[in-house]
Amino acid sequence: MADSNYTKIFTGNLVVSERIKQSLEELDINAIVREQNESGLNPIFGGHVLQDVFVHKDELDRALPIVETIKTEFEAQS
Repeated sequence: MADSNYTKIFTGNLVVSERIKQSLEELDINAIVREQNESGLNPIFGGHVLQDVFVHKDELDRALPIVETIKTEFEAQS
């Protein structure tokens, strides 16, 4: 997505990424989630699946506070 108008706002595990995406979509912010494998390993064989969350640059100011709130919630639970 380097050539697009989208900006990566989060990289993390599936649970947090999906929660961010859902919260953004509730505010009519279109989020795109792309899966990546850490170290190129298959998650079935011990690799950790990470997801990147992207939003359009025009929605960045609205999206970032949501991401920070959700990250703080999950960190407090840990």
